[in-house]
Amino acid sequence: MRKIVLAAATAGAALTLAACSETAEKAGETADAVAADTEANVEAMAEGATEAAEGATEAVAEGADDAKEAMTGEEEAPAEEAPAAE
Repeated sequence: MRKIVLAAATAGAALTLAACSETAEKAGETADAVAADTEANVEAMAEGATEAAEGATEAVAEGADDAKEAMTGEEEAPAEEAPAAE
């Protein structure tokens, strides 16, 4: 009887270790996938922030030009285009 109980306990322990091993492997794969997703999201956020900053800079420059025109009553002369190269 003792041998049967000991064998059952040993088999249960072996199955538990096998299940933990598989779970650990899946956890490692999941961590790698999360890291890759996080990296892609950070890159996308940085790109979006750069575009937003460029847009804000342009808007501020246009606002400053509009304010200058409103205060002086003069419009800025349009920039001359360079002659086309032949």
